[in-house]
Amino acid sequence: MTQDSLLARPRLVGDIGGTNARFAWQAHAQAPLECVETLPCQDYPQLQQAVEVYLKRIGRERPAQAALGLANPVTGDWIQMTNNHWAFSIEALRQGLGLHKLAIYNDFSALALALPTLREDELLHLGGGPALPDAARALIGPGTGLGVSGLLPQPGGGWRALESEGGHATLCASTEREWRVLSQLQRRFGHASAERVLSGPGLVWTYEALCAVDDCPVRFTQPPELADAALAQADARASEALALFFGFLGAMAGNLALTLGARGGVYLGGGVLPRMAGALQKSAFMERFLAKGRMRPLLETMPVYLITAQESPALRGMALALA
Repeated sequence: MTQDSLLARPRLVGDIGGTNARFAWQAHAQAPLECVETLPCQDYPQLQQAVEVYLKRIGRERPAQAALGLANPVTGDWIQMTNNHWAFSIEALRQGLGLHKLAIYNDFSALALALPTLREDELLHLGGGPALPDAARALIGPGTGLGVSGLLPQPGGGWRALESEGGHATLCASTEREWRVLSQLQRRFGHASAERVLSGPGLVWTYEALCAVDDCPVRFTQPPELADAALAQADARASEALALFFGFLGAMAGNLALTLGARGGVYLGGGVLPRMAGALQKSAFMERFLAKGRMRPLLETMPVYLITAQESPALRGMALALA
């Protein structure tokens, strides 16, 4: 089957995280995304079963090709998901689903590809700006893990998305309190990576570290209940854990912005932040983002956005990758 004939056939796109798998169907390369659904990863033994259930549920023509973004490094044929139980061979999955083509990307690379498609009403401007249209863009976002990517302009036009595992970079402390928390996390995990704080589970681990430092009992063990207590200011250490979360995120986002020279914008994605946008705006996030000494004036020129799109933009990114 030629590339032109593939473009005219139905396709499947997916955004696979540690907790949920989001799918959409597209009639052909220029068609809108349809039948967007979210399936919990824990409900299916493997990715192929989740895809088959989705396709049976929507009752549309089977796709000829697919592009899936995974919260995982993609370095070869074998995929072992970092934050859920799925493991598979890309080629075996292609054959099992009867696809002519299956493209697998890192999920934040998929989201990065979609950044140019985001509308103003899908973004919350947090500071800085205006963006330079043809400059690098940075992307970071907490979910079940911490996604990191970027989008680089290409000499002949278009964009290249970075495949990054920056969420596993070592996290650094700026205060005595942060140092104590990271020391607890290092003892617990062996390596205090950014993801050990900047993720849904990481918020709980940060809270547990604070309880260990202060020698007090742990009241919360699940991210949603901990976040609710923090946002309601119903528990001092829960609130402090969220404050540390925002501070560390600002520091990491600032590091990424300087590393990429992200004068095209810094984008915050992932599933955690949109639910607490108000608290993010009131937090120390922007101050920690800017707190880079002599580089503060440069960072003040870089716009920072929270992605608030209702539908996963990574699905658009995967459709663009197939096109």
